[in-house]
Parts: sequence; structure tokens; C-alpha cells
Amino acid sequence: MRGFDIVELVVLDSSLKMLSVLDTFESLIWTERYSAYGDFEVYTSINDSVLNTLKDDYYLWLKESNQTMIIEDRKIESDAENGNHFTVTGRSLESILERRIIWKQTILSGNFQNGIKKLLDENIINPSDNSRKVSELVFEASTDPLITGLTVEAQFTGDNLYDAIKKLCDSKNIGFRIKLSNDNKFVFKLYSGADRSYDQFANPYIVFSPKFDNIISTNYLESKKTLKTVTLVAGEGEGVDRKTTTVACSSGAGKGLSRRELYTDARDVSSTVDDRTLTDTEYNAQLSQRGLENLAENILTKSFEGKVETTRMYKYGEDFSLGDIVQIVNEYGIEGKARVTEFIRSQSKEGLDSYPTFITVE
Repeated sequence: MRGFDIVELVVLDSSLKMLSVLDTFESLIWTERYSAYGDFEVYTSINDSVLNTLKDDYYLWLKESNQTMIIEDRKIESDAENGNHFTVTGRSLESILERRIIWKQTILSGNFQNGIKKLLDENIINPSDNSRKVSELVFEASTDPLITGLTVEAQFTGDNLYDAIKKLCDSKNIGFRIKLSNDNKFVFKLYSGADRSYDQFANPYIVFSPKFDNIISTNYLESKKTLKTVTLVAGEGEGVDRKTTTVACSSGAGKGLSRRELYTDARDVSSTVDDRTLTDTEYNAQLSQRGLENLAENILTKSFEGKVETTRMYKYGEDFSLGDIVQIVNEYGIEGKARVTEFIRSQSKEGLDSYPTFITVE
């Protein structure tokens, strides 16, 4: 399947200065994701030029993609029979958030986007310790009502910054990305995909179905094995004095066999923040957020995996994008809404390929 005309990887050095264009390699896999960092792999024969061009902490940019990748691992394989090869892998700019922790106890209460900005400002954009600052990183506020209307109650101490932001975004079905701007800034922004399913009338429908000859192959998976419907969240305190609250999933806790329980240990959530004691209502809101994050990791799995045709009837990046919700129908009539959670581009000796991955949504 033809995914793009010519794969050209632009190589930037650690100061973001363009060095060269790489268009000759044996294989490339380039994956971008909705609410997580993407990754890549380049596999090529080895020579001095490639070794000097593809160095750790250099960047790769692909014009067809919204993401810029950081070279992190380099592997040389020597083989007298098949020749020597060089494998280079790494992750997209979102991975730089893994380089920071939430240094001090931080409470988020109120607007969701402002809470994310607070975490970034205090730990990587404008921290009090200048050595923690990444001067290239800036925050761009979203004006999307699906984001500006969200609220959050949460508390963190010592958590990895990337993990904290990902959990918060996953609990709200929101994506995040860091794009390289024309003036070489790393621009962080929250975003939400558009609904293009049958359940709305605002956007044109995007439907992948055998009827339209735009499904190549599919695997449908439905599993309740990891599903939890309600969690008991236990905060600070000991024994009978331990503070607890109960949080149910959006469809309800259920009864009898339909009720599936989960325990969330949130003893690290403190009721004292900056010498101020939270009210019971404020503290329970913090515990509830932790419970929602835990439930978001234990959901009913319904997923369509496989390949769809994305270059003729519907074009990725024009008709639909990462995070969008589309309609999927397989040859057995199993139908549902699915979010585009990642998009994969690849090139090998078999040719060029590109396809999305979907996760079914309720």
C-alpha cells in the first residue's frame, strides 16, 4: 500500500541545526501516538557517514508527521556473511517529560489545562532551580471547549512528570503532544480528536468497512478480564481511622456479578498542603481523582486491530487525524466507534506502508 511518496528523514544536531537528509536505509518504522510518546527504528547498512550523522541526542524529523524524534539508542551488528548493520531507535519529543519528576508536593484543583500547565511550569518550563529548566519548551494553551471545560482534583509528590501528565490525560481521554516549531521551540499542547462516527452530525463521517473496500484486514478483541467497575480508595491514616472514598466507573459500579471491585492505595495523598489542611470535601476530591486514574487502567477492552486503506477514500492528516473517533465495521457486521490512537509509517524492501491503530470507545 502506498503511504507516502519518498521517505526523507531530516537529521538535526543537538542544537537543532539541520545536518543532512537521510533517504537510503533498509527499513524504517515511525509511530506517532495520541496520548503517549511515539517511537522510531531505522535499520541500515553501516558506514562512517551514517555513524557520524545518526548520533545520540540528535533529532529526526519527517515532513509527513507532526512529531520529531530523539535518537536514544544505537546498535551495531557485525556479520561477515550478511554485512554490517546499524540500528537506531528513539522516541518523540514527549519523552523529554520523563527526564523530570514532580519535585515537591503539588496539588491541582480547578481548571484541568491550568493544572497541566502548573506541573510543567514548576518542573521543566520555569522551575525555581534553573538547572531543571528546558529553555526550548513552551506551553501553548488550547481553546477547544472539550479541554477548557475540564476540571481536575489531584495531588503529586515525586511522581515522574510524564507519567503524571499521561495518567491525567488518559482519565479525560485527552491527547498531548510536543511539536517542533519553525523557530525551534518545543511546543506542548493538549488536544482532543474530532468525533467522526455515526453518533454525531457536526463532522463528516469516516467509516472503514468492507462495503467501501477500505479495510484490508482486522482483528477484533473483546475482553472483560481486566475490567473493574468500582474502587475503594484509601488515603492517609491507619486502621479504622484511615480515610477512604468509593469511586465508580462512568457506567456505574454494578451489582452482583456485574460489580468488579478494585483497591487503590492512595496513602501518599496528604491532607496537608503548604501548611494548609484540606477540607474533607477537598481531600475526597483528591482521592476520587486517584481512583478515576486507576479505573481508567482497568477497562473493558474492545479493540479493532489490523490495516485499513488510508490513501484513497480517506486520507490520514486530511480527512482524519490522531485522536479522531471513526466508525469501524468488519465483515461480520461487528460495528463500533473507535479512536485513532496511533499511526504507523514504515518502509522496507517490500515497499511503503501506513496504517492507523484503533481502540474502541463507548
